[in-house]
Amino acid sequence: MVNASWQKYTPPFWSTLVASAILRVGLISYSEWHDAHSTVKYTDVDYRVFSDAARFLLQPNGTQLDNIARGPIARRLGLSSPYTRETYRYTPLLALLLLPNELLHPSFGKYLFAACDLVNGVLIYRILVTSLLPLQGTKSPAPLPGNKSQTTVKPQEASRNIEERSVMASFLAGTHLLNPLVFSISTRGSSESILCTFILLTLYFALKRRWDTAAILLGVSTHWKIYPVIYGVSCVATIASQTRRADQGHRLLRGLFGKESMRFAIISASTFFALGAICYALWGYPFLHEAFLYHMHRLDHRHNFSPYFYLTYLTYPGQGGGDLLEIPLWCRFLRSPLISLIPQLTLSLGLGILFGRQPVDLPFAWFAQTYAFVLFNRVCTSQYFLWYTLLLPLIALRIRSPWLCGVVWAGTQALWLAGAYGLEFLGENAYFSLWLRGLVYLAGHTWVLAKVIDDYAVSASYTGT
Repeated sequence: MVNASWQKYTPPFWSTLVASAILRVGLISYSEWHDAHSTVKYTDVDYRVFSDAARFLLQPNGTQLDNIARGPIARRLGLSSPYTRETYRYTPLLALLLLPNELLHPSFGKYLFAACDLVNGVLIYRILVTSLLPLQGTKSPAPLPGNKSQTTVKPQEASRNIEERSVMASFLAGTHLLNPLVFSISTRGSSESILCTFILLTLYFALKRRWDTAAILLGVSTHWKIYPVIYGVSCVATIASQTRRADQGHRLLRGLFGKESMRFAIISASTFFALGAICYALWGYPFLHEAFLYHMHRLDHRHNFSPYFYLTYLTYPGQGGGDLLEIPLWCRFLRSPLISLIPQLTLSLGLGILFGRQPVDLPFAWFAQTYAFVLFNRVCTSQYFLWYTLLLPLIALRIRSPWLCGVVWAGTQALWLAGAYGLEFLGENAYFSLWLRGLVYLAGHTWVLAKVIDDYAVSASYTGT
């Protein structure tokens, strides 16, 4: 049970939501003033790319000779292309959503992203209250803040205590809404919050076992950015597990190719390919290349958390790497973007199958999958951390040593950032040192993932899930 002092000092969810909205409006207003008076901009470069892409959509063909959509249908209609803007490597639907940047106000997109932040907070709250907290089981898996006792409650009593669940859900949703990483990214103009909304909606309907709706939303999410495709494995595994429980004669492998599992896969894939076909019909090969194919051969030699960056830097043309033919074959093999997919997808998909046991396990399965995907991605920046911290409030009660995990997670990042500061701002030749720090980051974050997995497995043994 949540003690009285904890309930007293936890504000109602609506007040947290209002405070979060005010905070974001204030930051967006400040960003307009800051950008007008400072050479170092608050607004992210990506936002200017989005805005330029939206502007190109509105320009007539005569404004710029190359600004013509390349799709077979669009050629007859004389449509313009967002891909006229170099480095725009997103779905054209994002540029369409940001047309009001040109028609209404330049900061419209920031307000849209901030509004999605608030929607995400509401979805986290609803998922906790309706699907996760009622199934916490017979013992609280971790002591709540301010409550040092470990209280045993009956499942019936826990399900009836709506007020307690609301208080805890308010606190956990608030950790997302008031997370500096979250509100700084959206108010600076990153579109990640839109994708987060699609992902949480997919999870919400999956937890309700409305698999057709979840499949459609997963297809939309994968169109928006390709990485959510990994969630399909855990969803299919969950459906297969349910089928297997209904008929004990089924094995997991047979369940993965069962009728319900295949229905989910077909609906999801059909949604993804239908959206892709529409966009290709309008914008042609530039859409296909920039939104998807580019990421298959992308080589980024700039320093980032990924341990792969150093080899890419050493062999990158213009960075001391020389001509591609002069690079040893084994170096070209190791730096290939496709090679990094082997550990990345093996872990991500394997964790999805391992933890996709029933719908209530999906938040943790998705967290573990995303964490592994980001950790072993060929390019890894702080913005990518939002992909899995989005799911952290949904599994927080299962983490038995949150402070220790948090210290290791943040500490290894701080070690890397200290080296990156010397390289970026002091001009030090610290590439090799930064790579070594990246290995420490990799080891530390791998330990955190292993610890969280162990905590979840232990807590599941007495929560009845």
